[in-house]
Amino acid sequence: MKLDTTLETPIYLQIAAGLEDGIFLGAYPEETQVPSTTELSVSLQINPATVLKGVNLLVEEGILYKKRGVGMFVSKGAQEKIREKRQNAFYEGYILPLITEAKKLGLAEEQLIKLLERGYEE
Repeated sequence: MKLDTTLETPIYLQIAAGLEDGIFLGAYPEETQVPSTTELSVSLQINPATVLKGVNLLVEEGILYKKRGVGMFVSKGAQEKIREKRQNAFYEGYILPLITEAKKLGLAEEQLIKLLERGYEE
């Protein structure tokens, strides 16, 4: 996981996103332990409280859970939760603006579908 301090995105959100990516891509399978707050803070050279804030976001979303005295683990169904979250973000961030712009351009639904198909072919 790499952090970019030049971004406007807070570091704790970058940590949450990095762990989420690892879970989504299978680096941390369900029911396995993720690196501890201390391990992450040492390897990333940042404050443990910042790491904890990012980890706690994933706990609140049900992606991670804590085993007292042991550490943080990937929840059952975490990949699917992440997939749904990302699909919703994709819809809101890309699909809705795409449809809005298509309507402004006077494109019919069929024309927009043809443009999407053309994009998949390229």
